[in-house]
Amino acid sequence: MELEICILGSSSALPMVGRNPSAQFITLANRHFLVDCGEGTQVQIRRNRIGFGRINHIFISHLHGDHFFGLLPLLSTMHLLDRNKEVHIYCPESLKEIIQVQMKCSEARFRFPIHYHFLNREGKQLLYEDGKVQVHAFPLKHSIACWGFLFSEKKRERNIRKEVLKQYSIPVPEIRQIKQGADWTDEEGNLIPNHNLTAPGPPELSYAYCTDTAPLKNLDAFFTAPDLLYHESTFTEAHAERAKQTNHSTARQAAAVAASVNARHLLLGHYSTRYLELNELHKEAKS
Repeated sequence: MELEICILGSSSALPMVGRNPSAQFITLANRHFLVDCGEGTQVQIRRNRIGFGRINHIFISHLHGDHFFGLLPLLSTMHLLDRNKEVHIYCPESLKEIIQVQMKCSEARFRFPIHYHFLNREGKQLLYEDGKVQVHAFPLKHSIACWGFLFSEKKRERNIRKEVLKQYSIPVPEIRQIKQGADWTDEEGNLIPNHNLTAPGPPELSYAYCTDTAPLKNLDAFFTAPDLLYHESTFTEAHAERAKQTNHSTARQAAAVAASVNARHLLLGHYSTRYLELNELHKEAKS
């Protein structure tokens, strides 16, 4: 399986040449998700050769413009491309009204249905689930209601040992049950425990997305040990007071949060436009 993050935008409130506002295209277990949709996102989608038809699930963390001002243009483009497949949007409840007002004023109508799934502020919330992947939302601490998202694979099937297939005449339909943890009784009535038949599958992958937020001390209540944690790092420690005033984080604080949840890797972003070069933020986090 794979976990792939395509960064479409890593700037904070103001777009820059070469650095767009927040947006990411996530691939996990061959499922695709768009997270946040700042201004210019659809241009970045084209630049990265991502097919618009792959975008069926869109997650909007909060209603500051740098995280959703690109959404209506993206939906409009989908309409102009004759899309008829439904789109699912996971978002604060007010976003539906914003989209409907703009469509009403422009007398617009989309060819495809939109299904809204509203975020709540009460702890961890399951938003999406299929046979391989789950997506949860959890509250962050910002100047308005804001959510993070956890993308995680479900437990994978165990791998059946090659020598077992040679040793036992196991019917093909029962191989799936064994891979899911069942024991096996051979033709002589001997019970073969599952751990003698299988080996553990590859570890499940997970990705946590924490955009605009002050550093949280209780983030481990929602998840632990993600393979990759994205955490906003709007400022350096030189502007720590500004970070506190605006409910944002410094790069050093982002790294401390990553350590507190035992993240394997840390991805920084949501950089203030005051930083033309990002070396100082990366240096702080590494420290």
